[in-house]
Amino acid sequence: MSDTRHPMAPEHLPSFITAADGSDYLFTIMIFFVVGLILLLGVAYFTLHALPERMAHKGNSTQLQLISVLAMLALFTHNNLFWVAALALAAFRPPDIVTPLNAMAQALNRIAGRDAVPQEPDAPAQSDTPDEEKTHA
Repeated sequence: MSDTRHPMAPEHLPSFITAADGSDYLFTIMIFFVVGLILLLGVAYFTLHALPERMAHKGNSTQLQLISVLAMLALFTHNNLFWVAALALAAFRPPDIVTPLNAMAQALNRIAGRDAVPQEPDAPAQSDTPDEEKTHA
């Protein structure tokens, strides 16, 4: 049995000491560990960074665009204030001001005698035919 250890080496050596051929198992394991850890931290960072945008998908498109711009500014400038602002906008919905104002404008038009209120593009067009004629046609 040939012994590759130096004659001055003690009988019991720890397993992390490299062999004479230069193979270092601990270094190889640590390389894979560090690369994996860097990848996991990067994924965690980008997942956390995209949190306001994922929260904003429930809101309207203007709010989503504003939050997306703030999140991208925070990503590229490393300014956390942009990310906090995007998170605050995504977490708290702004009150709907436009719908009551439209209802008031329509009511004022009716009071003023102007019954021709422009319809929204999504609303179906109303016809002058009664419902009974529609069912028989």
